[in-house]
Amino acid sequence: MSDTFPSETHHDRSVKQALLRGFMCRCPACGQGRMFDGYLTVKSECPNCGEDLHHQRADDGPAYLTILIVSHLGAPLLLAIYLAYRPSAMSMLIGFSIGAVVLSLALLPRFKGGFVGFQWARRMHGFGGHAD
Repeated sequence: MSDTFPSETHHDRSVKQALLRGFMCRCPACGQGRMFDGYLTVKSECPNCGEDLHHQRADDGPAYLTILIVSHLGAPLLLAIYLAYRPSAMSMLIGFSIGAVVLSLALLPRFKGGFVGFQWARRMHGFGGHAD
């Protein structure tokens, strides 16, 4: 019988490196393979190194973080542009709506990749929908 704890048998994974790789939508293990199959669907395994990714679940965390960042960037910018240039309400509505949609679509997969990278580095696994 071994006297080692389970955490001592695994090599430590760098959280920072996994977060950065995930933010770049790459496999948190090797940094080479693409993490997503499509826009937000996590691949079952890395096509480059074969790392198992099917059990990683980010759920609503990336969406909440995206809303938080986009709204905190948009609100002060909206006020500053209004006070400086006094554009019409319609141009403000159109401009900021397009900006919020584009920024949200750009950030959402990156934040989801970061969440998956963090989970992978900390050896956290979602439920994956399988009943034992």
